[in-house]
Amino acid sequence: MPAHLRTRQESEALEAYRQSAERFEWDLPETFNFARNVVDRFAMDPNRPALLYRDARDVTHHFSFLEMSERIRRFANALETLGIESGEPVLVLLPPLPEWQVAVIGAMAAGVLAVPTSIGVLSPHEVHHRAAHSGAVAVVTIGDYTDLVDELSPQLPSLRHRILVREESAGEQPKPAGWLAFDTLLAEANPETAGRPTRLEDPALVFYTSGTTGPPKAVLHSHAYCYAAARQAVYWHGLRGTDRFWPTTGWAKAAFVPWSCGAEIVVTRERPDPQRTLSDLESLAPDIFCAPPTQYRMMVKQDLSRFSAPRLRECVAAGEPLNPEVIESWHAATGLRIRDGYGQSEAGLLVANLVGLPMKPGSMGLPLPGFEIEAINEKGSVREVGEEGDLAVRLPAPGLFSEYWRDPEATARVRIDGWYRTGDRARRDAEGYFWFMGRADDVILSGSHRIGPFDVESRLLEHPDVVEAAAVAAPDADLGQVVLAFVVLRGHRSTDDTLTEELRALFPENEAIRRPSRFEFVDALPKTATGKIRRVDLRREVQNAANPTPPENRVKNHAENQTKRHEAS
Repeated sequence: MPAHLRTRQESEALEAYRQSAERFEWDLPETFNFARNVVDRFAMDPNRPALLYRDARDVTHHFSFLEMSERIRRFANALETLGIESGEPVLVLLPPLPEWQVAVIGAMAAGVLAVPTSIGVLSPHEVHHRAAHSGAVAVVTIGDYTDLVDELSPQLPSLRHRILVREESAGEQPKPAGWLAFDTLLAEANPETAGRPTRLEDPALVFYTSGTTGPPKAVLHSHAYCYAAARQAVYWHGLRGTDRFWPTTGWAKAAFVPWSCGAEIVVTRERPDPQRTLSDLESLAPDIFCAPPTQYRMMVKQDLSRFSAPRLRECVAAGEPLNPEVIESWHAATGLRIRDGYGQSEAGLLVANLVGLPMKPGSMGLPLPGFEIEAINEKGSVREVGEEGDLAVRLPAPGLFSEYWRDPEATARVRIDGWYRTGDRARRDAEGYFWFMGRADDVILSGSHRIGPFDVESRLLEHPDVVEAAAVAAPDADLGQVVLAFVVLRGHRSTDDTLTEELRALFPENEAIRRPSRFEFVDALPKTATGKIRRVDLRREVQNAANPTPPENRVKNHAENQTKRHEAS
């Protein structure tokens, strides 16, 4: 909305935000541990709810902060009893379960490095990479993954302990040889002697994020990441201590953000289904709902005439840009506006449509107080209003990742001239709102998943008739983006339906999100003089096909593209 059309209340809210951002000062403690400084503090009220869990059988379980605190302390003590030292990595390979919070926060309480890893969409190769690269000394997982871990164990010399979490829905199953039972470890542990002191800047967490031209990068966070989570709870989610918060995606939102203010988390074991989610918004009765845009896109296609969620106060979305049309459709049906947010594994939330402030449909929103964020040029100078640049965060920035773990060159590439460059392009308008212009790298954002082209291309190259492959994003009405693969074949192979099915079959069901939706068979791929594939040219080709260029502009664009290719070479 233009500034001159703002109501007095909206203008006052914006001015209050600007003053808050300008006055914001970090009050950083020397020591901090989320388990002791946050969870244990709220556990002083024995009746304060911490977590509502509905398992795969639709049975609901309630946990207080006192119960979660004791379990977290017990797990910390169990790790110490096993001889796991401060800073040693523990791989947490779990689906949405209360044990996720116990294992991750318990590891941090013990001064151990927690490595939470997505489950269900990872190939054996990707699990192996995370376990091997991290040098994990222990893995915590469910029965579905014990065979895989056992198969990989001979290739993981650092792995000393395998810990099994039993799910209620799995029934009684024998414990595999060499595995420790999670519940038994907790029962035998002493919650009174658990935990090691941790400084704010000590290593705490490692997230693995999709790479564009190589294996995933390991994002190392200190305990400051968890300390800074409270800002996200207040400024974006609008969380209050008495709220119930249901996030369906995201590491920080699964514990650190809501528990920072003492709110209750909802955890469900089910797979997202639009009708079920709409029903759950009524039955689970969250005050705040956070979901990836894909879920909202699917839900607005349902009949919302009988939608009822009387406690629902705020809706937020994260993971990829959300279409303005979806925001308006949801608002028309529910009376609630979805407030979009932009963040990264490296930084948590950076920019968002903050609670209580006027929204601009399609905008990323305003910077989170405590961060200085600008669009900058290649020399690190701030771009003028309306000019596109690299979205960047001024350093130092508490809560920002410490480094790309064991990859100093990758860290140096994004920390330049006192800025952290996010890898995205944006522009800032006169009121300080940012507008997303596109990715500077090649990651494909499909639903709530970040897909690295390297993973897709590597799998396609396993086919004996594929010489080269390049994966890029193609627009999709439901998922935002899907994978489109450009493929160069050996001369003798014809491009028939059988070939397409063979290529699709390379991606098993647990990797279906990476399976290309479409294939384009080409004679050659565009490359730089040094032989690197220019995916930017392929993306431009896809965009032109989706939005045909007027005939009078084609000659001009062709000349500009030829110039750009020459300069890149």
